[in-house]
Amino acid sequence: MRTKPFSRPTLIAAVELLEGHSQARFNQMVLRLGLEDEIGSGTAVSVAKKCDILGRIVVQRSDQALDTLDGTMTLGEAVVREAVQLLRAEPSLPRELALGRGLARDGYVVSFGDYGRDPTLRAALPDEVQLPETDDEVHQLLKSFQFTTPLGHLDQAVEAHTRGDWAACNSQLRTFLESLFDDIARNVRPQQAAQRPSSENRRALLADPSVGFLAVDRNEWTADGKNYVNGLFKMLHTEGSHPGLSDEDHSTFRLHVVLITARTFLRRLHYGR
Repeated sequence: MRTKPFSRPTLIAAVELLEGHSQARFNQMVLRLGLEDEIGSGTAVSVAKKCDILGRIVVQRSDQALDTLDGTMTLGEAVVREAVQLLRAEPSLPRELALGRGLARDGYVVSFGDYGRDPTLRAALPDEVQLPETDDEVHQLLKSFQFTTPLGHLDQAVEAHTRGDWAACNSQLRTFLESLFDDIARNVRPQQAAQRPSSENRRALLADPSVGFLAVDRNEWTADGKNYVNGLFKMLHTEGSHPGLSDEDHSTFRLHVVLITARTFLRRLHYGR
């Protein structure tokens, strides 16, 4: 959980966008936020006035912890996530544009699923290594190969990183990479992969001369275990599910390395060597 991930202008922009709710939907949101004792459900008070009350509460108590269906997060984050659900893939209204700009300044982006639906708040990634483009490409390649298991773990890792749950992010990244190599092995050698009892055995299959997917001459895989893939898994294995042992910088580093690695091998699978 991040303590204060959003600036005051972003919080205000989020609350202003929520004014688009009907009375019923706004009251339901108030229940989710646990603010029913402070913001009444009566229709005598307009949604605009209720938003004014909500805005003052959020600005003053943005770091208050809140239990949600997506886990524990701050009240500020919960309100922003509620507002994000009202965003469109091609925003045009001033309030939509204002929230988008605020999120960008705070280091966040909003991604959309198929047909511009299902907006999702995500941590922005550094431009200098083109991580946003890498993330998009990895997602598209995973979908094209129908690698649904690694796709799910990657989404959970990014979601955990976005809410500042570093240990959960680390754990999901390792599981993502493991399931990715499993699916690659099943894709290139389905019968042989089915006979391999463990994920490490399936990775070794990818380095077999008859397969040649992992390059021995580039130290991607070696018999002595001193290679890039094994080294990466050893690094990802540490601090995976132990709260408090990881921090933002190291978790972000792992996310970057895993995304670049996944793109490299997915491209190889897609285009060939």
